[in-house]
Amino acid sequence: MADLEALGQAVINGDRDEAARLAQKAVDEGVDPEIIVNEGLIVGMNEVGRRFKANEFYVPEVLIAARAMHGGMDIVKPLLAESGIEPRGQVLIGTAQGDLHDIGKNLVAMMLEGGGYEVIDLGVDVSPDQFVEAVNEHSPNIVAMSALLTTTMPGMKDTIEALDAAGVRQQIKVMIGGAPVTQDYADEISADGYAPDAASAVDLAAELVASS
Repeated sequence: MADLEALGQAVINGDRDEAARLAQKAVDEGVDPEIIVNEGLIVGMNEVGRRFKANEFYVPEVLIAARAMHGGMDIVKPLLAESGIEPRGQVLIGTAQGDLHDIGKNLVAMMLEGGGYEVIDLGVDVSPDQFVEAVNEHSPNIVAMSALLTTTMPGMKDTIEALDAAGVRQQIKVMIGGAPVTQDYADEISADGYAPDAASAVDLAAELVASS
């Protein structure tokens, strides 16, 4: 009998090999791949997010847990594609123009994937034009931007203005985050949401997708 609770625990423990083994065991036993994801992998990552918010886990533990989650997802993902199961939403993510810091952005991307979202990572130092081009190409639900420096925060405002000028701003929700970013700044530049940390970003994404 597939033990999805143990699968979730393997993610929490950061045990990639065990997560992959348990995911494969569940697949071999004919468990619906969506159930494996929702009741095993996502449950585990949700607990990781809770511990991160509570300062019980820190960035290294979250990165290791995300790696374990990917170990399980690598087994299940082809089956999800075959069965036509849709992700909870699609998120386009990148750091603001001029910002080369990617640890926070990578953390958010991993947590979103753990939460069942398809993530398209544009990397670092993403120009407003690149964001617009990617929105036109992928038609995501959400554009997520991060900045670690106050000097690169204006890139977020420039991107939102570029999305507006390109006529695609109404099609998407924009969420922002990063060490110097605040809710006040999000309001000032007309972003749809602000997340203070990676775990909160997953909750915010769910709210934004539901309201879109």
